[in-house]
Amino acid sequence: MPIWQDLIDFSPVAALINIVDVLLVWFVFYKLITIIKGTKAVQLLKGIFVIVIVRILTDIFGLDTLRFLMDQVLPFGFLAIIIIFQPELRRALEQLGRGRLFARTNMQEEEERERLIDAIMKSVSYMAKRRIGALISIERETGLSEYIETGTHMDSTITSELLINVFIPNTPLHDGAVIIQRNRIAAAGCYLPLSESPFISKELGTRHRAALGISEVTDAVTIIVSEETGAVSITANGDIDRNLDMQEFEARLRRVWFGSATDRKDSSIWNWRGRKNG
Repeated sequence: MPIWQDLIDFSPVAALINIVDVLLVWFVFYKLITIIKGTKAVQLLKGIFVIVIVRILTDIFGLDTLRFLMDQVLPFGFLAIIIIFQPELRRALEQLGRGRLFARTNMQEEEERERLIDAIMKSVSYMAKRRIGALISIERETGLSEYIETGTHMDSTITSELLINVFIPNTPLHDGAVIIQRNRIAAAGCYLPLSESPFISKELGTRHRAALGISEVTDAVTIIVSEETGAVSITANGDIDRNLDMQEFEARLRRVWFGSATDRKDSSIWNWRGRKNG
């Protein structure tokens, strides 16, 4: 039967079933990726992909000896996958039994968001009370790799203890900025561009000028703790909110960091050119 005849006989119901089938397979793979994301299994999965690609290349280039070796390895691949990914598979089955598999991603994101906010709130509150100067810049859509390279690479989990220790006076990294990238501390002791605007208040020091400077050339959110007064400020989109109490600081941080792009752009309450808190 000609191919075009098969297309004619392909009913809308069959087409819908095939589409649903493909979407379900895609969703299963997506959930598996989210389960192993951030675990050692990611590196192992990359190794498996390398082996599969090498096997394909042996057929293309006629590498008989290497193909023989790959053929001896691949039959045991399925058993190896079960052994290697045993912790991830067990966790997935446990979540499936609890009915949490489909809600896992949103729950994890919410938990991680609260953990990050809590860590930053604790560290900023501690440093503000003791007048420990701090400068923390958070990457959003615009990459900050150019500025990360100027500091000391860390790639560390965000904790309040680590943030506080970085900014303790007379330590090697306390003068620069900490940059947070993909919810991790990417680097410390980084140099940020100073704002050259003539409208900046004379009472603002180098940290505030650096925070405004990075907000003028990127969409980063930057937190400043004043060494002189202990006042807490936030810059975003070329604006600065100064002298925030901890409740205002938390609300502002949540809005500009985790809000939608439109909310972040429109959420500036005080503009540093004309108004300020306090």
